[in-house]
Amino acid sequence: MQLRPIKQSLPMRLLQAREAIMSHFRSMLRAHGLTEQQWRVIRVLAAEGELDTGELAQHSFLLGPSLTRILRTLEANNLILRKPDKLDQRRYRISLSQSGNARYHKVSPDSEALYQRLEQAFGKDKLARLYDLLEELSVSAEAL
Repeated sequence: MQLRPIKQSLPMRLLQAREAIMSHFRSMLRAHGLTEQQWRVIRVLAAEGELDTGELAQHSFLLGPSLTRILRTLEANNLILRKPDKLDQRRYRISLSQSGNARYHKVSPDSEALYQRLEQAFGKDKLARLYDLLEELSVSAEAL
């Protein structure tokens, strides 16, 4: 059986699109002293509030060992607060610190500006359709 052409390889095309988008976000985040994974954690905590580490890993699409390392760095930089769970002392609850909240509000306008540029270049309606299609694709792939 012959494989389909590379241009029809969904994983390759998704990676290509991700890299094209992330190259812009990485340089913007680097200017703010953050990695894309650190920003992902900050953004999830800003949106969801306090989470345990399992919930945070799930929402930020990070593996446990990577998340542990990222949390260590964010805590050392006073961007997050980590406290034991009241019901289970083996678990931790993570939230943004005041400094983390301030960093989120400092980075957000630059992030949103990139989204605006992307909407202008790609089209607002097309981008909305892409979000919907990606959601449908995720649901379909999970059902396989």
